Amino acid sequence: MTIELDGTSAEILSKDPMVVKNLKTWFHSHTYGGWSKFFQGLQEKKLWATRCTNPECGENRLFIPPRCDCVDCWHRTEWVQAPTVGKVYTFSTITYPGELFRASHPCPLISIEIEGVCTKLMSYMREGKPEFGMPVKAVFNTENPTNTILDLSWVPA
Repeated sequence: MTIELDGTSAEILSKDPMVVKNLKTWFHSHTYGGWSKFFQGLQEKKLWATRCTNPECGENRLFIPPRCDCVDCWHRTEWVQAPTVGKVYTFSTITYPGELFRASHPCPLISIEIEGVCTKLMSYMREGKPEFGMPVKAVFNTENPTNTILDLSWVPA
């Protein structure tokens, strides 16, 4: 049984409990806003970080993912190119991902420690098996970019 409502059709798959298959033909648009430079940088094989511009703050650490404003004093941040090498801080392997998981599986998710960056960047290993402290280097998907964080992955250095 199919129900038509405002041009959208919803098919009833079951009555008890009621399960409806509701196909959508729309998409969701969003903006990266103040973080656009980070994602554009991935297409240029660059890793961008931010840091506080307030000399009185004393906060000179780099943030990846970037922050539009300093987490301590709320002043604007500036863009700084970050190193594209780091080391595995911790890791976990996704063996049974959910339906919308877009990376291949099993997928080694890693937390990367980058010199001068105070935050750990979550990403995934494109090849190799992660180990604690393992040196890694960034790999950028520039041929078929998704314009998401999936355009950044890591391999053993």
